[in-house]
Amino acid sequence: MIININERDGEESIDIVLDTIQHKKQCLVFLNTKKSAEKLAEDIADNIKDISKKDIAEKALNALQSPTKQCNRLHKCMLKGVAFHHSGLVEEQRKLIEENFRSGEISVICSTPTLSYGMDLPAFRVIIRDLKRYGKRGMDYIPVLEYMQMAGRAGRPGKETKGEAICIAKTEAEKDKIIDKFILGKPEEIYSKLAVEPVLRMYVLSLISGDIARTREDLLVFFGKTFWGHQFGDIDSLSRIIDKMLNLLEEYKFVASNKSNVSDCTDCSKISCENSDDLFTSADVLKTDTLKNGNLKNTEDKKIKQIKYTATLIGRRVSQLYLDPLTANKLLEGIAKSDSNTPLFSHLQMFSSTLEMRPLLRMRKSDEEFIQGLLIKYEDALLEDPPKVYDYEYDEYLDSCKTAFFFHTWINETKEDKMLDEYGIEPGLIRVKLEIIDWLLYSLIDLCNISQIKDKVNILNKLRLRLKYGVKEELLPLLKLKSIGRIRARKLFDNGIKDLGDVKMADLSNLSTLLGHSIAADIKKQVDQEIKEIPKGTRKGQLSIEKFS
Repeated sequence: MIININERDGEESIDIVLDTIQHKKQCLVFLNTKKSAEKLAEDIADNIKDISKKDIAEKALNALQSPTKQCNRLHKCMLKGVAFHHSGLVEEQRKLIEENFRSGEISVICSTPTLSYGMDLPAFRVIIRDLKRYGKRGMDYIPVLEYMQMAGRAGRPGKETKGEAICIAKTEAEKDKIIDKFILGKPEEIYSKLAVEPVLRMYVLSLISGDIARTREDLLVFFGKTFWGHQFGDIDSLSRIIDKMLNLLEEYKFVASNKSNVSDCTDCSKISCENSDDLFTSADVLKTDTLKNGNLKNTEDKKIKQIKYTATLIGRRVSQLYLDPLTANKLLEGIAKSDSNTPLFSHLQMFSSTLEMRPLLRMRKSDEEFIQGLLIKYEDALLEDPPKVYDYEYDEYLDSCKTAFFFHTWINETKEDKMLDEYGIEPGLIRVKLEIIDWLLYSLIDLCNISQIKDKVNILNKLRLRLKYGVKEELLPLLKLKSIGRIRARKLFDNGIKDLGDVKMADLSNLSTLLGHSIAADIKKQVDQEIKEIPKGTRKGQLSIEKFS
């Protein structure tokens, strides 16, 4: 189909967007990076006249207590009914953009591909400006499935009779390539995520913990009926993977078995009984090499006894917490090595090196000097041995140190705007990482209580509070008060009010100057002091305080 577009800006995607707005329609523009999405949204807004969406723009600006440059940029775009959308925004901003796009207040969203998944956010036009993305092999075309997700946003059922998905080609050769690969091409095969080891570890422990599978053979039958089992097909390879998972869980002491009463068969890896203990489950488990309809296909008739697996108390809790067993074991081993002299950075690096924290913050060229300084300062105090410089894991180790440094900076009260400017860490990313580490800390505290390492719990609880509020330890007593966060607590502390006793002793007028009258009166009540108005005729504004009886 041919669309006639007036050239105004000279940038094809902007011209198409402006044409969409002229026809009073909405459009989504997909780009490959956050910076590109922000830049294009800003350029589009600069080309729009006589539109003002002040109310929603102000809400986007004030989503954070201290607006960052990114907030100001979003505010400028949303004034013109344009927005950018990516993981660097905080949840309040993303929701505001999505809701106002649905209501028609926002006409254009420039987004990274994350908006194309799991969102009911259709538009008349979808412009897929970037069909290539930087990956392991350099710049390469995105998957066909991803293109289909994006293009599928075009057209609003019940509102439009059609939708338009537009790709931009610079040359005829590029146009032919796009048509062959994306328009006529077949989507990639879908593979089960059970093939990923962390997922498989969690499921094996979960099945044993929930008494759904008690033996290796139960697990084989269960996984044989899954999509993964259907794709895998080879029962011998499947068996080896399951055995690896079971051995690992036993090594971590998350499951226990009756292996001590069982010896290996001489002819294969099957298990034969040494006695007739009732702990065993009798079954015809045979030499197998194929899966048929999700069941083990027997090829040799031999009666044997099976090993039974049960989840330990701590293994059951790991499963309930939805933790990767590898992470749980790593955290327990790490915290067991720590003591009262272990630096907080070492704890933070331990959490940052977990699989759950990925993707880690990437170390940039400009970060090298201070990261190397951190390594010199803390390397001997880390809770796990670092890889060798020439190991392939070393780059990831440096990224974990950068992520730990971010957390360390946060608990030392660095403002979000500075973190964005100096370290490239966006407010949305800050929130995501803080949620993950809070979950990991909560989980480890729970596991420490079960494992009888209760002496570590106090340190972890303090660290959890500091991360939640982004404060130094000296502010923790003031954070017990409702309505007091990092900014108000710092203001009180710097004015000599350092704990609840100081709040009790503080003059109400001083507190009101610092916090405002209503909050000052509220925190006085919280420390068992009630504010009563003085009868008329008394000096204006004078208040009395009476302790609760």
